[in-house]
Amino acid sequence: MSEPISEQRLLAAPMKGCGVERTLQILDGKWTTLVLRELLTGPKRFTQLRAGLGSPSPKTLTDRLRVLEQQGILTRTVHPEVPPRVVYELTGRGESLRVVLLAMLDWGERDAAAGTRRGPVHPEGDRSTG
Repeated sequence: MSEPISEQRLLAAPMKGCGVERTLQILDGKWTTLVLRELLTGPKRFTQLRAGLGSPSPKTLTDRLRVLEQQGILTRTVHPEVPPRVVYELTGRGESLRVVLLAMLDWGERDAAAGTRRGPVHPEGDRSTG
């Protein structure tokens, strides 16, 4: 079992390859985190995921799902039916990210309740989104 999170532990983590960096490598991009959020409620088909996410492009969603499958975060099961039924489901590794997403939910709700300005703040001249 890991030790409790503390500021000292966070500051002592190596700059390269620390747990925060490793987590961000998995949760890379807006759709990845939201795909995980959708799958935390159980297995979903592609169209269910897309509808729950606000309809990202099929290519974007397919790319995200493939990466998450390669990382061992979810499984893709093709059922031999006509038409084929494809179901996505979190693995144990993917399910272990539940605590991370719940912490993000908690922080976001507290921040919204505090009336904090919504959205990213970009340094002057930097309007990049990603």
